[in-house]
Amino acid sequence: MRRLIALLFVLSLLSCKEKPVELKTGTWRGVIDCQGHDLPFTFDVSKRNDSLLVVIHNGEERILLDEVSVFGDSVKMVMHVFDAELRAKISGDKLSGTFVKNYARQANQPFSATFGEDFRFAKNTSEKTIDYAGKYQVEFKTPKGKIIPSVGVFQQEGNHLTGSFLTTTGDYRYLEGNVVEGKLMLSAFDGNHAYVFIGTKAGDSIKGDYYAGKLSYETFKGVKNEKATMPDAEALTYLKEGYDNIDFKFPDLNHNLISPSDEKYKGKVLVLQIFGTWCPNCVDETKFLVPWYNENHQRGVEILGLAYERKDDFAYASERVKKAIEKLKIPYDFVIAGTNDTEKASQTLPMLNKVMGFPTTIIIGKDGKVKNIHTGFEGPGTGIYYEQYKERFNQVINACLAEK
Repeated sequence: MRRLIALLFVLSLLSCKEKPVELKTGTWRGVIDCQGHDLPFTFDVSKRNDSLLVVIHNGEERILLDEVSVFGDSVKMVMHVFDAELRAKISGDKLSGTFVKNYARQANQPFSATFGEDFRFAKNTSEKTIDYAGKYQVEFKTPKGKIIPSVGVFQQEGNHLTGSFLTTTGDYRYLEGNVVEGKLMLSAFDGNHAYVFIGTKAGDSIKGDYYAGKLSYETFKGVKNEKATMPDAEALTYLKEGYDNIDFKFPDLNHNLISPSDEKYKGKVLVLQIFGTWCPNCVDETKFLVPWYNENHQRGVEILGLAYERKDDFAYASERVKKAIEKLKIPYDFVIAGTNDTEKASQTLPMLNKVMGFPTTIIIGKDGKVKNIHTGFEGPGTGIYYEQYKERFNQVINACLAEK
């Protein structure tokens, strides 16, 4: 009888034990609070064996997160190569938590998500609405009055809107959103940066507001112009008078000092990639350079990445770079060059007028002299501009290889 009572007691305890919380597989609509404005994005959750996978959507872009863990009633999603995470409590069809930037906790933002929803700002309709499609000559303006030249390129189908803004230091990558009550509403969440653009149109003119992260804010205005142009990306960063080459000694991931004058690079075309693992444009450039290097390395080309990271700490910086190498399957070498502050980065390369932005790409000829410097990167979210960038890059490399 006692055994029966004990057995019934154990069974009652087991029956009362809560079932483990699960993250539902399927489509979710996430929302990050961006200075009081919703930044929506969608993501898919799936299972592979015993692992959870998350894929973030931005227009045509798909960002795979393969470090997803559920513990207790919560989930943690590590943001690809970035030192950031989404952490949230799971409550059935709802998630509530925080977009965490581990390198700057003061920049954390509230995050929530709803299962089964698959739209950005509004559900797509074919109803007639204001048409924002086309190319625009745009200027961004900071609160301190700095003017940043830009080109906006947008595609629209119904009320569904995609596109990007190009700037002198890179592009805003894959923006996606809707036209809602006549307003342009675009957002992007790439795992490290969170952007919201809200604008209006009058005739061929647009104007609006741009919110980034927790604090950054700018206004923008522009005019539709199919011939809109950007400043020459090959004239923004240049060698100071009296210099024709670049020299430095930076430690690689094993503390060995590396220089462009090393025997490994003599007689070869060398591409210097001014880079940061925190920089989505740099990740875009790396995704272009990796297969390009694999196809062209044997022609006598080397690439050396100069990493400028968030912290002036070699251990931290090298670990971030090692993770990027693993995730992006990078076959070329990296050195730790400094921090992501452009003024401090400029001090590490005093032969340049300045390091204006990340990425910046420097091509050195077989004779050791600088042949080309390109500030920024026109990534795949910019369409034709990306194709033009690749064509120009190959043109410069081919010319360098043809030199005797």
